[in-house]
Amino acid sequence: MLRVAERFRESLGCVQPVSRRKTMTREELRLQEAQDRTAHWRRWGPYLAERQWGTVREDYSPYGTAWEFFPHDHARSRAYRWGEDGIAGITDNHGRLCLALALWNGRDPILKERLFGLTGSEGNHGEDVKEYYFYLDSTPTHSYMKYLYKYPQAEFPYGTLVAENRRRDRHAPEFELIDTGAFDEDRYFDVVVEYAKAAPDDILVRVTATNRGPEAAELQLLPTLWYRNTWTWDGSDRPTLSAGGDTGAHAVIAGAHASLGARWLYCEGAPELLFAENDTNGQRLFGLANARPYVKDSINDYVVAGRTDAVNPEQSGTKAAARYRRLLAPGQSVVTRLRLSNTPLPGGPFGRDFDVVFNQRKREADAFYETVIPKALSDDAKNVMRQAFAGLLWSKQLYLFDVHRWLEGDPACPAPPPERLKGRNHEWQHLYNEDVISMPDKWEYPWYAAWDLAFHMIPLALIDPDFAKAQLILFLREWYMHPNGQIPAYEWAFGDVNPPVHAWAALRVYRIERRLRGKGDRAFLEKVFHKLLLNFTWWVNRKDAEGKNVFQGGFLGLDNIGVFDRSAPLPTGDRIEQSDGTSWMGMYCLNMLAIALELAKQDPAYEDVASKFFEHFVYIAHAMDNLGEDSISLWNEADGFYYDVLHGDGAAHPMKVRSMVGLIPLFAVETLEPEIVDTLPGFRRRMQWFVENHPEFRDHIETATTRDGGTRRLLAIVGRRQLPRVLRFMLDEAEFLSPHGVRAVSRYHRDHPYVLQLDGTEHRVDYEPAESSSGFFGGNSNWRGPVWFPVNYLLIESLQKFHYFYGDALTVEFPTGSSKQLDLWRVAGELSRRLIRIFLRDGDGRRPVYGGTEKFQRDPHWRDLILFYEYFHGDNGAGIGAGHQTGWTGIVAKLLQQSGER
Repeated sequence: MLRVAERFRESLGCVQPVSRRKTMTREELRLQEAQDRTAHWRRWGPYLAERQWGTVREDYSPYGTAWEFFPHDHARSRAYRWGEDGIAGITDNHGRLCLALALWNGRDPILKERLFGLTGSEGNHGEDVKEYYFYLDSTPTHSYMKYLYKYPQAEFPYGTLVAENRRRDRHAPEFELIDTGAFDEDRYFDVVVEYAKAAPDDILVRVTATNRGPEAAELQLLPTLWYRNTWTWDGSDRPTLSAGGDTGAHAVIAGAHASLGARWLYCEGAPELLFAENDTNGQRLFGLANARPYVKDSINDYVVAGRTDAVNPEQSGTKAAARYRRLLAPGQSVVTRLRLSNTPLPGGPFGRDFDVVFNQRKREADAFYETVIPKALSDDAKNVMRQAFAGLLWSKQLYLFDVHRWLEGDPACPAPPPERLKGRNHEWQHLYNEDVISMPDKWEYPWYAAWDLAFHMIPLALIDPDFAKAQLILFLREWYMHPNGQIPAYEWAFGDVNPPVHAWAALRVYRIERRLRGKGDRAFLEKVFHKLLLNFTWWVNRKDAEGKNVFQGGFLGLDNIGVFDRSAPLPTGDRIEQSDGTSWMGMYCLNMLAIALELAKQDPAYEDVASKFFEHFVYIAHAMDNLGEDSISLWNEADGFYYDVLHGDGAAHPMKVRSMVGLIPLFAVETLEPEIVDTLPGFRRRMQWFVENHPEFRDHIETATTRDGGTRRLLAIVGRRQLPRVLRFMLDEAEFLSPHGVRAVSRYHRDHPYVLQLDGTEHRVDYEPAESSSGFFGGNSNWRGPVWFPVNYLLIESLQKFHYFYGDALTVEFPTGSSKQLDLWRVAGELSRRLIRIFLRDGDGRRPVYGGTEKFQRDPHWRDLILFYEYFHGDNGAGIGAGHQTGWTGIVAKLLQQSGER
């Protein structure tokens, strides 16, 4: 176990290994060139959203009805203000020029230019994409990328999907595309889109379409190039796309843009070039005359409706497509090649170098991931890990939003309704975003979420530490962070409150980079620390209502976990003393303490602020057990568990829901090492004085003697006496422990729902292992039973920290009632592998993530394609919620890297 403990100390940054590998892969050299700004390898990437319609940014309604104001039916005809969307698309880092794939099977009522799904008001469980697409590969610089889209050959069942999901209530499962029979008899096309960069601005594109069906079928491929519309809003110059000449071997679309410069899209063969404008079709949508005859949906009308006058015969505009008409025999594959370049290529864009570059970039991608993915993993596990990284990288998106301009309106357009000035996000007028950001899901959540992003950065740091650091710093910039110190939560309500995990993520990224590169980035850690001091102060001033170190954070990212909607005023007028809100702040204190101690190694000035966070943590830990003169305790001694407490009019009522709320106190744990404390005499002296003069706080500071006689200290909300009692519930398979991780609500509540009667109204929490029956937060997610990766990851890390302090001497039953005793390190490993097994084939070749969907379980063209869902069924591990929330579920890559699969 000594070796295990040392490995954990290394992961925490207690020791500093030097990288053994001397040579850098070609991808690592590109990353270095990008960081040094000698080559702009990051300029182009998958930064195009997969859904721009139905978002807050595009909502100019009086009362914030985003889903209704800009529906899917408008998207093909209406120019967006703040972004663009497309299938398997790329754009530059300012979103000026976009390239994506459109398709038509000869039967659909519209071109397939964007992914279809239901809005929050249409779906019986909120927003939900109704397509099948997969991120198969990407390098961090996007020098190589691979994407798969499965396109039905029959008419796409838009109406059926809307009607059936509308018919179902919240107790029924979602009705998916595969349930419509769209893929029966394999009557669909596999369309694989690959990108390879010959140079930062020379991008090769290869589209491989395969007919999986039993009969010949027609497919039209329309690679589409267009400029984001800025001219309508600010009166800027209109860029141009035009036919650049046809050599017989290829066609050319030439582009000119004031800031991006010239670009050429070379299209192999002799496709028909179609040109229109990226302007709104006011005639179709609003009955208004169009200023120009060729509009955003003109190419759609030309192809689908056969309107030969719909496109510009002069072959110019701001939107263009190359139309390829293919008839594919059963099993036949057809390759279409394109090349987007910033220089003319008169010698031939599709010579030998095209395939040479593609093959070379694929080999370089393999070589890069061989340095990241453990060799001991099975091929199946390696595939899961590689696709997890691909999903994280494909989920980068250019996010544009100027809240002041959005509220006030654009100079070239009519003013928005005045009601908006007091509506959503009006207190965030400083916020100006124009950055490539890691998204939770580019269709269902095509906007950043602060606490999601913190978890994204952990696996991303394994492959691109510089990007991970830049993302964490970005959210602390003055054009993101509110002047009062709050970090923006997400675009639906920037002022909502996410768990404060930014400091935790920054420290983990710092330590991961130090382990990879042999040196930590102290300047990064200092930048983060100083801005987080502002955020910590905001929490203390705004969320500790009575200054008693017990916090009411609101919903805290857990959506519908509580008896009430915790982000809204309570029906009783009382308040909730939150076990999770207080525990998150305890964890925040310890993260800030750990950062301050790290910085104090080189600058003694940080010793003082480290003392501040030490003391603040102890106050919080004490308040969990004894809140002021009311003697309220969030710890229930009789049950051996933590609960939220309903507090008002001098009375306190513990709400005895066994949920993740009561496990989050485990997150607040940190060990102070003697080799650090003993080198910081100021901090050590103040800590000792505090302990000696506040004996009532000593229960929250445990000590142990190291082998060389030093004093190791444990700071934790959950003490030695409480820890086994909490774990007894967490590791009980009849309670929290599922075959696939720790549930968000105990299975106990399946037969014993928690019911609270207030003013004649029943409020209750049941165990719901799958989709939620609650409408809280639009019904998108469920914290009342399923397994969620982010909190499971923190539980695993906490168990490792407890083991590091207590060692093999502390064991618990795993599972509870089994009489099998394990130390906490082994418990953490078992939990990790339960999570990992969600994605791996079992002995019967089935993946729990796909439940009873047989096509994913057995079909050779589906079974190795991995979707990283938002959360997972509490009993069988099936994926639920957003199908591509690769962000925090992609942390499975970190679990595979650190724990292995067996």
